Formats: sequence, structure tokens, C-alpha cells
Amino acid sequence: MDYTNEREEQGGERRYYARPKICQFCADKHLAIDYKQVEILKRFVTPDGKIRPRRQTGTCAKHQRSLAGAIKRARHIALLPFTGRHWDDDR
Repeated sequence: MDYTNEREEQGGERRYYARPKICQFCADKHLAIDYKQVEILKRFVTPDGKIRPRRQTGTCAKHQRSLAGAIKRARHIALLPFTGRHWDDDR
């Protein structure tokens, strides 16, 4: 059996084109990474409390390093939780 013919009979090939991810901080020069801006930092943390990788967020290497440092700093002074259990608590 030919794999391509089998795919065409089932409804065609799936075409997925990944859109290029652009670093938000490079695109918007006025957007700064600061450990006190918890709402911005929450977008880069998973519900489990882990820092999202570059391939998910699209940030460049330079900003990913500073973002990780800001998240760790915010965790240390209790602006962000270390685990995802406390996301529902409003401060």
C-alpha cells in the first residue's frame, strides 16, 4: 500500500504551518521586564508554576534569560508562587 494514496482517500493531507514567533519584548521596545509586573510574568509561567520555554513563548534568548531572572526574583519575594497551587488566591 502506498501511504500517500491512503492519506488522500481519507480526506487529504493535513497542512500545518507554524507561524513565526516574534519576541514581544523586541517588538515593543516600551515593554520592560520587571519583577514587580506580576501580570506580565504570569503569562510566562505554566499553571504548575514552571517557566515556559522559548519555543512556547517565542521570546529571544536575551529576553528569556532576563525573564527567568525576573520570575525567580518575584518568587523569592513572594509576588509569584513557586508552585501552581496558589494561583487562585488574589493578593
